[in-house]
Amino acid sequence: MTNQTRDSADALATLPPELGPTGRPHREFPAPKPLRSHGPARIIALCNQKGGVGKTTTTINLGATLAEYGRRVLAVDFDPQGALSAGLGVQTHDVPTIYDLLLSRAIDPKDAIQHSSVEGLDVIPANIDLSAAEINLVNEVAREQILAGVLRKVSADYDVILIDCQPSLGLLTVNALTAAHGVVIPLECEYFALRGVALLIETIDKVRDRLNPAITLDGILATMYDSRTLHSREVLERVVDAFGDDVLETVITRTVKFPDATVAATPITEFAPEHQASKSYRQLARELVFRGAVA
Repeated sequence: MTNQTRDSADALATLPPELGPTGRPHREFPAPKPLRSHGPARIIALCNQKGGVGKTTTTINLGATLAEYGRRVLAVDFDPQGALSAGLGVQTHDVPTIYDLLLSRAIDPKDAIQHSSVEGLDVIPANIDLSAAEINLVNEVAREQILAGVLRKVSADYDVILIDCQPSLGLLTVNALTAAHGVVIPLECEYFALRGVALLIETIDKVRDRLNPAITLDGILATMYDSRTLHSREVLERVVDAFGDDVLETVITRTVKFPDATVAATPITEFAPEHQASKSYRQLARELVFRGAVA
């Protein structure tokens, strides 16, 4: 090696590592190892009281990606809009739904589970009936723990249960937080989405103190990020400054492929498997396994 070549190599070695959108060195998380056995499931609530931040999109695509990695996944549609069910193309009428399971102990939760088009990803659907659940449950004993009792009956059959919460901090969301072992907060890189995170974390802390001491914050996931806009970059910077390592390194960028995949009722990992958005959700799945949030 010539002196000039050696000097060039030394200069490259001292260059700072490439930084990701969160300002931390970019790294590829390793692919998770296959599981020797399955269950009991770790339950993760995807929660944010603001709508349109990517909760359902993340539930669908994270579930599909974890299934790709050999995990058995159950996605629970816990939003009366039923977007998760529609996004995975499962039936929501004339079938048992999560609403029926909340109101009746006589129904076996396994009877409400439907298989999606993704091998290893099952769904408990929801429809508009769920909007009446808070009224019907208000006089129930231990009403905050009803969902936990439902999921306990199927937990042994899955490695991960993902709960797609409605955009609210009402009784349904408290049920989801009481049932969950961890919370992932999808956060749109937009100022108004940022304002509500502190209130949500305060709610999680109250649930931890009063109902579910074991619940943890698995991470804040930046979604709908657009590196071309100063606003997106500033919001993400403020989130990292405020919450530090609680912010996941994976960032989901904005793309028209997401609504296209929704219309096709299929995860983006199957609709456009080589697209950057699909790669990002695979990175998210690997990061959650790396962090210990998923087996």
